Amino acid sequence: MAGTHTILVAEDETAFAVVVEMVLEADGYEVVTVADGREALAWLKEHTPSMAILDVNMPHMSGIDVCARMKRVNRLKDVPVVILTAHKDNNTRELARQAKADALIPKPLEGKDFRALVRRVMAGERQPI
Repeated sequence: MAGTHTILVAEDETAFAVVVEMVLEADGYEVVTVADGREALAWLKEHTPSMAILDVNMPHMSGIDVCARMKRVNRLKDVPVVILTAHKDNNTRELARQAKADALIPKPLEGKDFRALVRRVMAGERQPI
């Protein structure tokens, strides 16, 4: 279904990262998982993913900061970015908007909804944040 699309997942909670990876791989995506924002930026220096899924709270740098940096780089500015968050506050939503994220997904994930959102965002649909 997804062909050779690569999705970068930056998530510091190992068990949660494994679940996200399993769901995405079941849909045919190649998944690269890193544990923090600094690792995400290091990987992005050499690679251009089809999508990035970034957790808000990670060591060294938040997913929102990684997103903002990605959107300032010509090669990465059009890569869809989905922000994962356990926070349901308006401040987190506003920060994600300002960073130009394409979608915001609340934790815990609902597998079916998550998969559908990934497909929509991968197809170029921005989701209201």
